[in-house]
Formats: sequence, structure tokens, C-alpha cells
Amino acid sequence: AELAASAVDRVEAMDGFHARWVPATGMAIIGPGLIGLVALLLDWRSGLILILAGLFVPFAMAVAGIGAGIAAKKQFLAMTRLQVRFMDRIRGISTIVLAGRSEDEARALAGAARELRERTMRVLRVAFLSSTALDLAAAAALILIVVRFAPALHGAHELAPTALFLVLLVPEFFAPLRAFSAVYGDRMAVEAVAEELSALPDAPAPVPPVDIRSVAAQGVTLAFEHVTYGWDPARPVVEDLSFKVGRGEMLLLTGASGTGKSTIIDLILGFLAPQGGRITINGAVLEDLVPAARTRMLGWIGQKPVIFAGTIEENIRFANPAASEDELKDAIRNAHLEELVAALPQGVRTPLGEGGFGVSGGQAQRIAIARAFLKDAPLLLLDEPTSHLDPAVERDILESLKHLAAGRTVVLATHSTQALDLAKTIGAKRVDLDALRYASWRGAQA
Repeated sequence: AELAASAVDRVEAMDGFHARWVPATGMAIIGPGLIGLVALLLDWRSGLILILAGLFVPFAMAVAGIGAGIAAKKQFLAMTRLQVRFMDRIRGISTIVLAGRSEDEARALAGAARELRERTMRVLRVAFLSSTALDLAAAAALILIVVRFAPALHGAHELAPTALFLVLLVPEFFAPLRAFSAVYGDRMAVEAVAEELSALPDAPAPVPPVDIRSVAAQGVTLAFEHVTYGWDPARPVVEDLSFKVGRGEMLLLTGASGTGKSTIIDLILGFLAPQGGRITINGAVLEDLVPAARTRMLGWIGQKPVIFAGTIEENIRFANPAASEDELKDAIRNAHLEELVAALPQGVRTPLGEGGFGVSGGQAQRIAIARAFLKDAPLLLLDEPTSHLDPAVERDILESLKHLAAGRTVVLATHSTQALDLAKTIGAKRVDLDALRYASWRGAQA
């Protein structure tokens, strides 16, 4: 969340710098410079007064800007803390309510909001100092020019037009400086976020593409070679794991929660990178494959499929927008969605709400299966696809998955009894992560 705030809010802060600050800076130099030159030609003393008053303005802004910059940095820090805390608490709202901590968290959020408000007001107070300095400089210049011509006008009325012209030049002289002062806060904001933007991680080095045009035609062989990964290096979730699964084969990942089933799926998807060993597809290291082609060869169905706001057809076609009507119908039939579609007045064009509102968990899973059929990826990853379904629905979903798995390389992470029975009937390989962890522990104790 903090990285997202830096990438979005801080970039938006740069808009004021380029759209307002840069043009205003040029006008603040050119405008007063030309007007000051005209004043010098008419009356060098009045021109000198305007120039000195004009030089005082950026000096005063710089002094005020030091305080404004410090205040702005603290303001952005408070805003980031509030954003991160708010998003974190929204994600965990059910846990907060069930733990009886809603009032405590509400007070904490109110405190963070109050801190942000106070720091914002400090930025404004400091910023007003530059406006005050500008008003003082303009008033002083006007008074001094009037005082300069007051004695002369008593005996030399021919100077009246010159004096009046110079007096009228004063507001025009300070107008660009006033615009410059109005956008001075944009520069302070950019200085405040520059350090955070520079601290963003560097873009990853470009990966040399590997020719994988023959992968889909020949099927997919997935291999783990002594792969290790852990959130804490001292306690790896996956340690020295090796296996190989070829086309038409299924690999069953079993084990209790926390043994690394989902971590292995994330490693295959490329969301995580191995800390040791390597993952290969048809002998090519996974990280070296062209990302777009790697995506095309992967199909994934998780515990809770993502259903977007849109029609059933749009959700199924999400995997392959260019699919024909016949391919769409085949995917619906293979996913056993025909009965649901036929019962709906608008059929496949029935709109669904955000998050799959309008369909049950089993129906949402069938939509995900139809999406996988339509994509027709040679490597299929199933991460606890029936974990939240009742036994009857789970049995039907597993039958659809059995049809989907035919001829594909499949990795199924599950602890469902029905899924284990299904895997046995098709001769699936099995990796028991509980047993591997126990063997690793025994080896460490020996």
C-alpha cells in the first residue's frame, strides 16, 4: 500500500510542478525584468526601488520555503500512514469486528486523520508567510515611489504623468511574482516527495527472450529442481523440493495449511522467484521465458475465482476474447454451465455484480472452469478449487475438472478427500509436503 501511494499520489504531486511552477517561474523572471527595465529608463531611482523590492520576494519565499518543505514532508508522511492504516483495516474489518476492537481502531484512525489535518494546517501557515512578504514588498515599493515624487510634484507638474505611470507599474510588476508565490507550494511538494520517488525500487533488468514457440505444440513438462523459498530465510516454506510432471500427468500437492501448497503455485505462476534451485518448463528456466507466452501457457483456478462486473459471457471470454461462438458453447458445456445459462432469461448475457454477485460459489467456480476451457492452456494450476464447496457441489466440480485436466499438465493443491480419491483414479503423482517437512526436520535433528 505504501508503494502504491508513492507511485500514485507522489506522481500526481509532480503535475503541479510541471503545469504551474515551471511556467510561473519563467514569467516571474521575464515580466518583472522587463517592467523594471522600463522603470529604470523613466526614473532610475524608481526602477531601483522596484528591482530591490522584487529581489526581496524570492529571498523571503526561500526562507519561508525551508519551513514549508519540512512541514510538507511531515504532511506526506502522515498522509501515507493514514492511507496504509485505512486500507489495512478495511481488508481486516471482519477480524476487527469479531475481536471487539472496532472502537479502538476507529479512535486510532481518527487520531491519524487529526495528525494529517494538523500537519496540513502547518503547511498552509508557513505558506502564507510568502504571500505576506509579497504584499509587504509591493506596499513598500508603492510608498517609496510616491515619497520619491511627492516633493518634485510641488514645483514640477510635468513629472505627474511619469509619477502616475510608475505608480501604475507597481501592481503589474508584482503580478507575475504573485502568481509565482501562488504556486510556490507545488515546488515544496515536489521536494517533499522527491526523496520517496528516488527510493522506489529500480525496474528489473530486461529478460532475454527464449524461443518457446514449440511449447504449446509438444505439451508442457514442468520440473522443480532443488527449489527453496521462504519468507524468512531461516525458516523456508519450501526447501530443496524436486519433482517432474509431464503432459497428461497430474501432480497432487497435499499437506496441512502452511506447508507451502499455495507458495508452490505462486512460484509456478511467477509471482514469486525461487531463492534456490530453478523451475523449468520443457527445460527452459521459468524466469527466462517470454512473459506473454508464459501467460498463454498457464491456466489457473483458485479457491475463490475472480468474477468481474459484467455478463456471464464477458467473464468467460475474459480468458480468450477472440474465441468463436462454437468455442464459447463448448466451454459452457464442458463446465456444466448449460443448465444455469438455460434457466436465466438473458442466458449468457445475464449481468453479474461485482465480486460475482448473483451467482453461488459453485456457479462462480464453473464460470472459472469454463474460462479455463476457453483459454485451453497446456499447463493447469488448481489451488484448492473446491475448498469452500459442499460435498455435492464439490463432486460435480471435480468431474468438470477431471474433463478439463485431460491431456494437460496439471498441478492440484488440495487436502480434500474427494479430490484425493479423484487423483487416485487417474493415477496422479503425489508430493506430501507434510512428510517432506517432517523428513527435513528429522534430518536437522540427526
